[in-house]
Amino acid sequence: MGIQSSMYSGISGLATNGNAMSVIGNNIANTNTVGFKASRSVFSDLLSSSVSGSGGISQVGRGVGLASIDNIFSQGTFESTESSTDLAIEGSGFFMLRVPNDQEIFYSRAGAFNFDQDGNLINPEGYTVQGYYLDANGNTVGDITDIAVETQGYTPATATTNIILSTNLNSKSPYLGGFDITDPAGTANYATSIRVYDSFGDTHLMTNYFVKMDPATNPLEWEVHTVVASSDLKTPGPDALTEIGSGALVFGVDGVLTAPVNLTTTAGALDWFNEADPSTQVTFDMQTTQYASDSVVNSQTQNGYAAGTLVKLDIDAAGIIYGKYSNGEPRALARLALSSFNNPGGLNKEGSNMFRATSLSGPPIVGTVGSGVGKLFTNSLEQSNVDLAQEFVRMITIQRGFQANSKIITTTDEMMNDLINLKR
Repeated sequence: MGIQSSMYSGISGLATNGNAMSVIGNNIANTNTVGFKASRSVFSDLLSSSVSGSGGISQVGRGVGLASIDNIFSQGTFESTESSTDLAIEGSGFFMLRVPNDQEIFYSRAGAFNFDQDGNLINPEGYTVQGYYLDANGNTVGDITDIAVETQGYTPATATTNIILSTNLNSKSPYLGGFDITDPAGTANYATSIRVYDSFGDTHLMTNYFVKMDPATNPLEWEVHTVVASSDLKTPGPDALTEIGSGALVFGVDGVLTAPVNLTTTAGALDWFNEADPSTQVTFDMQTTQYASDSVVNSQTQNGYAAGTLVKLDIDAAGIIYGKYSNGEPRALARLALSSFNNPGGLNKEGSNMFRATSLSGPPIVGTVGSGVGKLFTNSLEQSNVDLAQEFVRMITIQRGFQANSKIITTTDEMMNDLINLKR
């Protein structure tokens, strides 16, 4: 009985070391698999049998078994790529993906994503990446869902409501006697123009005329007259230009405005001929100085833009998907969701670089970048964490273990053969 038992111990060693070699082979095969996490085999001895002897009860081992195959979630190295939709996670997080035509969620470290023809963000197997939609202010809206972007639609036009105008007005400019809208060039000391947008996205030329006041009565004061072409308005004035707003700029002896100045066009003055929204008003943030140098525009910006079509989609390090439109305006559309687990070792491998949550892993902890579930790197992919040197060392030890266990069987066979030959 003892001799036969040793043979079965050898068989258990062959089977266990064979399974361990399969784990090593799988690790080596996936050396170049994006986001792959290596596994390791953990052995344990089998329940011993009790043997009675002169010294009492003793225990004899009955071989070895495979206790578990553990997933190793150490960080893989990053590879730089040319695709802005390639993402890599640093930390404990996982991407969340939904099976097509199903509600089951899988988890993955492989971030080789792309947008399909319908605007869905998918992995190479066609599973849809999960995240949140964003409102116009960049805040998340609703629950976690499939990330899909409207690729054929327009981003709406936005009417200009604010203009930041940075200028210097020459303090040595002469007094010309006051502004005359019929002769603006001859009665204004300086003028600046900017294209503004209405609610339809049409553009209109808006001009500010700067007029120095009488130095005898207002030596440090200028007037601003804002005008547009009368042909652009539904109810224009009698002249080629119509004044839509005015105001005063008062400077100190240091050439700086005595107080911040925001000039707003007259309510209802922008009643455009094309039936665009007439309630729009434009506010000018006048960042103006009065120094003894040429009058000049340092910078001017406005916040309106025309309607635009989607040109490109990008993802930033915060996991926010930006649409870049033909009007030059980027727009935050959605944000990727990440998840982590209290015990990632309890996840089940499901193939295709994905894992499934189990009772051992616990439920997913869902968040976004910045909430403790990991950092994102764009134009990057996480490589396999397989250490080839370590795998080959393990292969040698497993091979030796397999050979030793096979030797147990052949030696036991020889012992049994000697036992049978005792009868001869």
